[in-house]
Amino acid sequence: MEVILKKDVEKLGFNNEIVTVKNGYGRNFLIPKGLAVLATESAKKVLAEKLKQQAKKEETEISNANKIAEKLAKLDIVVKVKVAEGGSKLFGSVKTSQFAEAANALGQEVNAKFVKLPKIKELGSYNAEVRLHRTVTTNISFKVVAG
Repeated sequence: MEVILKKDVEKLGFNNEIVTVKNGYGRNFLIPKGLAVLATESAKKVLAEKLKQQAKKEETEISNANKIAEKLAKLDIVVKVKVAEGGSKLFGSVKTSQFAEAANALGQEVNAKFVKLPKIKELGSYNAEVRLHRTVTTNISFKVVAG
């Protein structure tokens, strides 16, 4: 029996994928739980059209993410932190929210949820990994200075 998955199902497939399963598994588990629908001819046509529209939308999102990545690479991001007197050790560490605030202050919107930072305990230059889209990530260099 062929079904179209509505959600990701572990060890079976991903959303909007047509998979072949045994009749009992499809009728008694996947369809009643809302995880799948029966793959009729009309449902397959609807799925194909939906995927075609998603591809165009995804393409524009990826191009926008690449433009943002280029803008971020040109920025000179500086994160100001408190340091121990006469040293280069930080009080605590630099958080993703601090990096996002520094980027936002320069006019580029960055969501702190999608920023990965290394452990930062001293002043210096570092790289942050910023995820702008499911398929687009960029490394941004920034400086940590006493402030």
